[in-house]
Order: sequence, then C-alpha cells, then structure tokens
Amino acid sequence: MLFFALFFLYLTFPNISLASDGGEVVDETPFTYEKTTEKGPLGWGKINPKWKVCNTGRYQSPIDLTNARVSVIRDQAWTRQYKPAPAVIQNRGHDIMVSWKGGAGKVMIRRTAFKLVQCHWHTPSEHTVNGTSYDMELHMVHMSARGKLAVIAVLYKIGKPNAFLAKLLKGIKTVATEEKNVGILDPREIRFQTKKFYRYIGSLTVPPCTEGVIWTIVKRVNTISLE
Repeated sequence: MLFFALFFLYLTFPNISLASDGGEVVDETPFTYEKTTEKGPLGWGKINPKWKVCNTGRYQSPIDLTNARVSVIRDQAWTRQYKPAPAVIQNRGHDIMVSWKGGAGKVMIRRTAFKLVQCHWHTPSEHTVNGTSYDMELHMVHMSARGKLAVIAVLYKIGKPNAFLAKLLKGIKTVATEEKNVGILDPREIRFQTKKFYRYIGSLTVPPCTEGVIWTIVKRVNTISLE
C-alpha cells in the first residue's frame, strides 16, 4: 500500500521539462559537491533562484535507504525493455555520462512508459544504507512522454570487474566535455541480478533538484574493479 501512496504523490508534482540530459544542469561551474563551501549542496538554493527547491524541498534526494519514505518492492512491480542503440560519452565535470541517441528502450512502471535517456556514475555513492556509503553509484535516467522522470540506481563496491564499465573504460579515460561517439551500446549489459529493490519518490540529486522523480535502487550491491 505504501507504494500506491507514493505513486499518487508522484502524480501531484508538475511536469519536468524535456531535456536530453534528463533535466539536470550540464555546466557544473556555479556549484560543487564540496559540503564545506558556499557553492556546496547546502548553498545550491542560494546560487540560482530556479534552484530554490534544493534547500526548501520536502522530497529531496539522495537519502538513506532505511528512511520511512522508502519501500521494498519486487521486480514484478516493473519491467525493463531495453535494446541496443547508438550512444555517446561525455564528461560533465560532476560525472561521466553516456547518452543514447537512438531508441534504447524503456521501463514500464504502473503502466507508464519511461524512455531510457542516459546513464551516469557518481563516486562515492550518493545514497546510503544504514549510514554506509559505497564506492560508486550508477543512475539510469528515464523520461516519460509527459516529462516525468524515473531513475534506476545501482550501488557498487570494490570487487570483481564490471563488464559494462570495462567496455567503456578506454572512452572514459579519454573523454572530454565534448560528446564522443562510442558506437552501439546495449543497456541490457548493465546487469543486476536481484529481485528486490528500494522505491521512493525523490528529486534530481544535482540542480535544479526537481522533485517528483521515481527512484528504484537495486537492493543487492554490485561490484567494480579498482581499474
């Protein structure tokens, strides 16, 4: 029942404007992730009036996944329908982003289709579990025809290599702020074998911190190598 309440909450938020980057700020110059500076997360709402919700919003992300806002769901609650498509890689300063230029498929959540737009990585993880952060976090950003956002997140710890990242490693090491073609990329190669997921309604984790985002975080922590 908790998820149905969360889904109703999601429907109450205004539409998020369509953008190739999933609504996030691409130029990170005005802000930083350093918590001790005025440009850090606690000051984002003061940098730009359009970012006010970063500090005043009630449903901000990231959060600890033991929070009361979070429910645990099984994979029957949603379906993934991905396919290979042309992709590019880009260094946005605050992260490395892969975006698909063709139709790379979608996820279905409560009979709503969310098209896969891009994925990116954060180190260390943004979400925590019982106060524990992990070595990296992947965000797969999806957008519906109405401009709503849904993000699938995967937490990683140091261990065995990750096949999808290994394929991109050369491109990641040489990528700059300009988009770099990486050919056909299959999002189905982002594998996470688990049947349980965390689900809550939150926001973008970078300015403008838009709320109403459906977050689905893989419960099982995956692995990446130090390389």
